[in-house]
Amino acid sequence: MGAQKKGATARVSEDQEELARNPLQAILLADSFATTFRPITLERPKVLLPLVNIPMIDYTLAWLESAGVEEVFVFCCAHSKQVIDYLESSQWSSQPNFSVTTIESHNSISAGDALRLIYERNVIHGDFVLISGDTMSNMSLTQVLQEHKERRKKDANAIMTMVIKKSKPSPITQQSRLGTDELFMAINPVTKQLLCYEDKAERSKGFISLDKTLIADNPSIILHNDKQDCYIDVCSQEVLSLFTDNFDYQHLRRHFVKGLLVDDIMGYKIFTHEIHSSYAARIDNFRSYDTISKDIIQRWTYPFVPDILCGSSAIKVERQGAYRASDVTLSRSAHIGSFTFIGQGTKIGNDTKISHSVVGEGCTIGSNVTIEGSYIWNNVTIEDGCQLRHAIVCDGVIMRSGAVLQPGVILSFKVVVGQQFVVPAYSKVSLLQQPTQQDSDEELEYADNTSGTGELRYKLNGDIATDLSETAYELGTGGVGYIWSVFEGAQDEEWKHSVAPIPTDKLVKLMLDKDEDEEQLTQDGNVLSASGELKADSDDNGSEDDDNADSRDDYGFFEKEVEATFLRAVHENVKVDHAVLEVNALRLSYNMASVDCAGAIFYSMMKLAVESPHHSASELHRNAADIITKWQKLLKSFLHDIDEEIEVILKFEEMCLESAKEFAALFPQVLHLLYDKEILQEDAILRWADEKEGADESDKVFLKSSEKFVQWLKEAEEEDEDD
Repeated sequence: MGAQKKGATARVSEDQEELARNPLQAILLADSFATTFRPITLERPKVLLPLVNIPMIDYTLAWLESAGVEEVFVFCCAHSKQVIDYLESSQWSSQPNFSVTTIESHNSISAGDALRLIYERNVIHGDFVLISGDTMSNMSLTQVLQEHKERRKKDANAIMTMVIKKSKPSPITQQSRLGTDELFMAINPVTKQLLCYEDKAERSKGFISLDKTLIADNPSIILHNDKQDCYIDVCSQEVLSLFTDNFDYQHLRRHFVKGLLVDDIMGYKIFTHEIHSSYAARIDNFRSYDTISKDIIQRWTYPFVPDILCGSSAIKVERQGAYRASDVTLSRSAHIGSFTFIGQGTKIGNDTKISHSVVGEGCTIGSNVTIEGSYIWNNVTIEDGCQLRHAIVCDGVIMRSGAVLQPGVILSFKVVVGQQFVVPAYSKVSLLQQPTQQDSDEELEYADNTSGTGELRYKLNGDIATDLSETAYELGTGGVGYIWSVFEGAQDEEWKHSVAPIPTDKLVKLMLDKDEDEEQLTQDGNVLSASGELKADSDDNGSEDDDNADSRDDYGFFEKEVEATFLRAVHENVKVDHAVLEVNALRLSYNMASVDCAGAIFYSMMKLAVESPHHSASELHRNAADIITKWQKLLKSFLHDIDEEIEVILKFEEMCLESAKEFAALFPQVLHLLYDKEILQEDAILRWADEKEGADESDKVFLKSSEKFVQWLKEAEEEDEDD
């Protein structure tokens, strides 16, 4: 025991000495290099876009600090002055044992240029973490760093470890819940070495080719289409020198990663580290901005949530996931729904309804306003009678009375929407006139690195834009701003990457148009053997357990989305038929079955009953009866056979044991109620009882409490048979 303790102490001492010599460093790329999410109408650096009213870069820096990183180099190019000014005035300028240094360049146009410049500065002295400034995570770096160092000791060519996470794409859209395209990775299941990396842009021929040498050198290869690239990399110093030696490396993945994978001369290797229970995701389009914002509100990113980052005294968390600052002025008749954030100094008028939305600081919202699934930034004025659904509204916007934003709209800074004006779905509206060339959005983003958002004159393609002190009437009477048209060929892509849910009719059309030949490319978890044959994976130790865990994670996200949809339907008196369509859209988007929908809906109904005011078991039963009676059609829409009805009973048992224990004593009464409302058939209840007969005593608790009701059903069945 003493020898073991002495050895452990020696190892700790060595680790501490190494850390003292080489503190853990990170490179944070603040510019959105080579990404599809260029905020062309937002006129500010992407890393300062607010996630639930907190700048995106704050989440990233808070995570790096908590993960043990001591020194961060923030590389910024476009709008560098805004990034530097923000960091200098923020908490990050004076954190003990955590330094944040900015590296500014006005000439870099890619991640490759940025890393070459950092190499020239000679500021990185060991292994480092490379991360995009638009990445959100709460993972621990300990294990991935340890794996990387152990590999380096055995193989000096192991220069990079990529963090990945399971993310099952929709079979209809071929996109993840973040709006990113389906990604194919070939990985050695034993060593975790990355062998192939293919995104949609590279699959123009409709198939994937694997070099035969990969098959010869690897006994088995798993080809994945269910992995998400988190854009968190642990790198050795060689990564920087490789960018310097290869000036054609611009894009981190498309050039650098693919270049290393096909280079058989140098022999450098990339490995993967898969996370399961931790959170990691990158924002590179508006759908991922919406998805990750919702995840933050629903606390999947804990401890990086608004009330902790802002301080518990500034932000209060209320029931059903509502966040509210301490000095919000709220009318008594206003209704703030679930999963909503209201920032400091905001005023909300009479009979206004806000749900599943984020409202920033200093906003003034009038009476009879409806805001749903939207992101309202700071100092926005929304006058009486306006309607906003699934939109983004930037700082300083004014919406005159009666104005309407249809789903997918983005209003840039200080735009004014005229009275009663309806902004069409998926429109982008800016104070800037639209550039004449399709690729000019990048020129707009990099046109003036020192400009602030308050200026009204911008340089586009070498010309001076119109002075916007003149009124632009495109947005109705009193409106100021320009509606940008969608370039030809891009119309069908707008709704795929919008903050608005994908319309049901679009999903149905995609489903009907889907080419059956593409199904061969989306086989999940197949192994490519040395003979070149695809076969089911049976040798990957522990993969079945991992898949089950990740499936539970996927269902957890899906269940929360269904709950949010159900609560909105309750609070806004949405018609049942419309609620069915919305849940169906979620089912298609998450690739779930009808029984998953039924379980999630039933869970939402019972949870609402528990959270509704009650002082006794009889009142709780009355709550459940009222909710089930009103929404029975919604639940029955997803119950098509006996097996699915049995799953609902099992779901209720699970709730009574875990999340809704108050219902445990009412299990027989609720079971009877579901039978009376014809949600559960007699055969389903009797089959459930028969299956429970052979179970352990601990699993028969609810069967025993329901004995009288089950016996009554059996006797009724026997009488029917006799007749």
